[in-house]
Amino acid sequence: MALPIRRNRAPVQWSGTWPSRSWDPFTEFQQLWDQMGRLFEQSAEIDATGWRPVAETEETSDAYLVRAELPGLKRDDIQVEIDGNELCVSGEINEEEKENMLRRRTGKFVYRTILPSDADTDKIGGELSDGVLTVRVPKTERGRSRRIQIKG
Repeated sequence: MALPIRRNRAPVQWSGTWPSRSWDPFTEFQQLWDQMGRLFEQSAEIDATGWRPVAETEETSDAYLVRAELPGLKRDDIQVEIDGNELCVSGEINEEEKENMLRRRTGKFVYRTILPSDADTDKIGGELSDGVLTVRVPKTERGRSRRIQIKG
């Protein structure tokens, strides 16, 4: 399911009686769209025996970041794959038999997301630190923002 990537918007700052920035009438629509997107992501179809890790996406000026919470896993337990423009993070957590252990989700998991067209899928990298997997997907040169000089 391809959902738009949320772009951070600066809140309107009030100074006196008028906002210091122009008012964007679509801000409430954007917030509703983001909430609907999160709802659809949570209810996406997953294998009956699997579950979906908590994950978030972020766009920076030069890359897209995907962070997924995977506590207790080693990097060998996680697979990160690219199929076309789809990023898939999957794996399995086996239940350990120890006394007085905290209960957590076990079994297969999968997280899928569609990457934007300006993602450079040849240079993707991942890092697992403190139970959080961070996948960095750089943007192509064409997709990066740049400042345009005005002449005249």
